[in-house]
Amino acid sequence: MRVLALHSNFIEYEPVEKEIDAAEAAEKGKKVRFDDILVAFIAVEKGDDDSIAKQVSDEIRAWLKRIGCNRVLLYPYAHLSSELAGAVNALTMIKRMEAILNIDGVSVYRAPFGWTKAFTISVKGHPLAEHSISPSKIIQEPGRGGMEAKGREVIVSQALQREERLTSRWYILEPDGSRVPLEDYDLSRSPRLKMLAEYEVKKRREVDEEPPHVRLMKRLAIADHEPASDAGNLRFYPKGRLIKSLIEQYVTRKVVEYGAVEVETPIMYDVEHPSLASYFNRFPARQYMIESEGKEFFLRFAACFGQFLMAKDFTISYRHLPLRIYELTRYSFRREKSGELVGLRRLRAFTMPDCHALCRDMEQAKQEMLKRLELSKQVIEGLGISIKDDVEVAIRVTSDFYNENKEFIVELVRRMGKPVLLEEWSERFFYFVLKWEFNFIDNLAKASALSTDQIDVENGARYGIFFVDEDGSKKNPLILHNSPSGAVERVIYALLEKAYRMQREGKTPILPLWLSPTQVRLIPVSTRARIKSKSDYTSNKSNSNNSNDVESLDYMDYCNGIMHRLEGSSIRADIDDRDESVSKKIREAEMEWIPYIVVVGEKEVASNMVSVRDRASGRVREMSVEELIKEIVDAVSDKPYMPLNMPKYLSMRPQIMV
Repeated sequence: MRVLALHSNFIEYEPVEKEIDAAEAAEKGKKVRFDDILVAFIAVEKGDDDSIAKQVSDEIRAWLKRIGCNRVLLYPYAHLSSELAGAVNALTMIKRMEAILNIDGVSVYRAPFGWTKAFTISVKGHPLAEHSISPSKIIQEPGRGGMEAKGREVIVSQALQREERLTSRWYILEPDGSRVPLEDYDLSRSPRLKMLAEYEVKKRREVDEEPPHVRLMKRLAIADHEPASDAGNLRFYPKGRLIKSLIEQYVTRKVVEYGAVEVETPIMYDVEHPSLASYFNRFPARQYMIESEGKEFFLRFAACFGQFLMAKDFTISYRHLPLRIYELTRYSFRREKSGELVGLRRLRAFTMPDCHALCRDMEQAKQEMLKRLELSKQVIEGLGISIKDDVEVAIRVTSDFYNENKEFIVELVRRMGKPVLLEEWSERFFYFVLKWEFNFIDNLAKASALSTDQIDVENGARYGIFFVDEDGSKKNPLILHNSPSGAVERVIYALLEKAYRMQREGKTPILPLWLSPTQVRLIPVSTRARIKSKSDYTSNKSNSNNSNDVESLDYMDYCNGIMHRLEGSSIRADIDDRDESVSKKIREAEMEWIPYIVVVGEKEVASNMVSVRDRASGRVREMSVEELIKEIVDAVSDKPYMPLNMPKYLSMRPQIMV
């Protein structure tokens, strides 16, 4: 926004001609005159929102006080900028300024919007008569390649700039309700909580070395950087795609069971849409911007926009609340700083399960947040991440909300069952008054938020979402913002970092059984009568219990029969049929973190038993195929299943990673 404020003896103007169809009502040719008034010529620019309107209004009010004037004319004047906002947003911002200024004895007037006007003005001659206002809303961000290398401006939300300057008071809040200033708390009892506190207080997101999960995601052929894309946009190989898909299905199922309705919304939005422009600057994130047909769009950084715009068109009764709306965004986009991008931990394109709940009032919002806390705990534990051992909790809250809702906040902490880091803001700048996060602390002592929920007190009104209350009145709902797992890619990061920690502690690294791409690897001792075509493998001979038939059996046939039985029980299995030694096959299966390795030879065929190397226990066990199936099915009974998305025979697979 650009403003030229002139303390004037008088201004006289007359509307001459409409410039746009959406021009305000005015009488053409009728002269309007104001004496002894501050004239604020205003150009509303792209990206301006409520926070900019308030910032400029506050400065105008302060300037009125300095010059001893209590009258101001808001005069739309496009000629102050070449980066003008769309007409709808520009008029919205000027009206917003009118509402903000129209208090404390200030008389506010507006020249009609959308007209060419002739005017005559006489400016007073004192030193403070002329004043310009130009609040900052863009910064230059140096980088490597792309828009940054060309020196283009990177649009950054006001919330993000404020977050980087924000000062907070830090405490540790215990489950019994005691609140201890951070500097007075003995963090030696909780080393990971200490890491979280140091990370949050210093606000240093960059990494100085490659975290362990990056090496693991490559070695296990899960994901890698894509050199042909922007940094922070990864490629996922078959194993990684399978793991992602299973996590997505699991989280979605849990959210639907909780009572959410699933929707799908666009990935790009008009910068000039009034609600979006306003919300844009209340969310701490950097954006990807694109142009199409002369309009500017940003790629979504969450599912909020689409869900809120959709809910605005719903007819909602108080009986429908809380109304839970869910979308799994593939993808959401945030232009994180290049120095913060690292592996799966922080990306510019990521998959986010995003669940909102429209609530009738604060009491309902608090009760719903407790339910969503339990949902998030179930999801995180189900993903293989321990709330007790792997997660530290942070709560961020305004002082007013804390003082008015202390018992509720203590109840959140009690349900978490451990001390939490409490960040208290003296004022509210963001759209929420309370936010909690489950944070995973990795092997470089960096914290990454997984599950989170927020109480949003702004966006119901901002997006024009209404419900009809019991008395027939229309009201804006409060909105909860929950991701029960956090970004799917970040879940994989946490699992890999946890596995590396296990290895460092002398334990065997492993993924959860239900997420292991291959759950059972079958290794034949030999293939004495090797069948030429994989399609010729049958399971007929494997069903024979006659030991006299052993010599006629091919071990590959027997493995193939076991694989079909495993697949019939929704277990992912493959066969290492390569011309390699058994010891090499076992070694490579262990390097892939295969949970169960089954070696099949003459003994196994004769006894109808199998020799199973159990990665989790580190033991080799003799068991029947039925016992193996039951053990796996029992372990993954409540988790989703997908068949193997790679050739079942290793000789048919290309080498993906070097």
